[in-house]
Amino acid sequence: MPLVSTNPATETEIERYSFHTDREVERRLTQATSGFAVNRERSFAERAARLERAAELLDDRAPALGALMTEEMGKPLPQAQGEAEKCAWVCRYYAEHGADILADEPVETSAQKSYVAYEPLGPILAVMPWNFPFWQVFRFGAPTLMAGNAVLLKHAPNVTGCAEAIADVLRKAGFADHELQVLRVDEATVGDVLGDRRVRGATLTGSVPAGAAVAQQAAAQIKPTVLELGGSDPFIVCADADLEAAASVGCTARMQNNGQSCIAAKRFIVERAVLDDFQERLVDAVEALTVGDPTDEQTDVGPMARHDLRDQVHDQVERAIGEGAVAVAGGHTLERDGFFYAPTVLADVDPGTVAFDEEIFGPVASIVAADDAEHAVALANDTRFGLGGSIFTEDLEKGERMARAVEAGCVFVNEMTKSDPRVPFGGIKDSGYGRELSHHGIREFVNAKTVWVEE
Repeated sequence: MPLVSTNPATETEIERYSFHTDREVERRLTQATSGFAVNRERSFAERAARLERAAELLDDRAPALGALMTEEMGKPLPQAQGEAEKCAWVCRYYAEHGADILADEPVETSAQKSYVAYEPLGPILAVMPWNFPFWQVFRFGAPTLMAGNAVLLKHAPNVTGCAEAIADVLRKAGFADHELQVLRVDEATVGDVLGDRRVRGATLTGSVPAGAAVAQQAAAQIKPTVLELGGSDPFIVCADADLEAAASVGCTARMQNNGQSCIAAKRFIVERAVLDDFQERLVDAVEALTVGDPTDEQTDVGPMARHDLRDQVHDQVERAIGEGAVAVAGGHTLERDGFFYAPTVLADVDPGTVAFDEEIFGPVASIVAADDAEHAVALANDTRFGLGGSIFTEDLEKGERMARAVEAGCVFVNEMTKSDPRVPFGGIKDSGYGRELSHHGIREFVNAKTVWVEE
């Protein structure tokens, strides 16, 4: 069976790609070792110049690259173009700051000279998802290449065109063909590649089972990993919040990227004193969204990426309703070509039910009642996930205290959860471990080597 990319808005086939043979995989592994040997010898300035050129190409090609993302996974076109531009930002960030972050770090000891040197590890395997097909590659790839490593990219099958376009951008930016290579392989072959002694680490963004499998395989080989997995992010609305702002931001936080984001607001935990008012505002915002052709710049929500993903979300919604939740907006598939699901709001959601305990990876918001702010934090933490979270309150001191109490990799007060090159990104608990972005991300796949010099 070939790799097939399908337009989720029209259900028409875009392209077919052949899997790489075992011989081709071996060739690419060998070349990755050569690519690492080349990149590690470059100066930081040389690597930075290539990332700067990649940023220019991403900006110049943003309309075309955005159109490709929209065609392959259904992202609304303005969001897709913005994703390409954000990739340019992360390239520029590491081009500007990478050398300083990885500079030798002097340490005062009894030695004549002692310091920590940050040195690249080798070829790193990246197993990437389809929902942010450029951003999730570049937020790993830019710091990894700046550190002097090489990259083997195993992308999601339905965005193979995006994978090839990423490789093309980096080639034209001056990185050699073998410094970032695409692997068109199945899951079984991923394990073989990870087990190869030439591969020195791995990163995965995806599901909890996929992350657990990669972590187990890497542990058996004594290789470092970074995992960014699922999330069921809380969006806490306190009684003193600006409800209009909370509902507007909350709608965007849940429905952007057609609801298919690990850091989307998923559980809206609202103090009872303002529950009805907030729910009404959120429903109004959701029902005002335009669902349709993702190439139309007026569209807010496009299709889900695949039919099986849409069917899974609908199954979760139906089970949630069977457990007592009420669909106050949406709750059904849309009868049209494409894998569309109506933007949905589920009310009366309780802990221990599908809409609270499971990650619903689609345009579905779950509303949960909280007695007070303390109860809201307890509900926020009553999950196996710990990726991100948001808190809306007019009392900023209280908001900061609550943010410190929420168990997550990042918490935003009066703002939606988002990633930014300047701050670390990642989760705890079943949402994974390790960090991407900032100085933390670029140091994940380097050897912090102690150098001690005596007379």
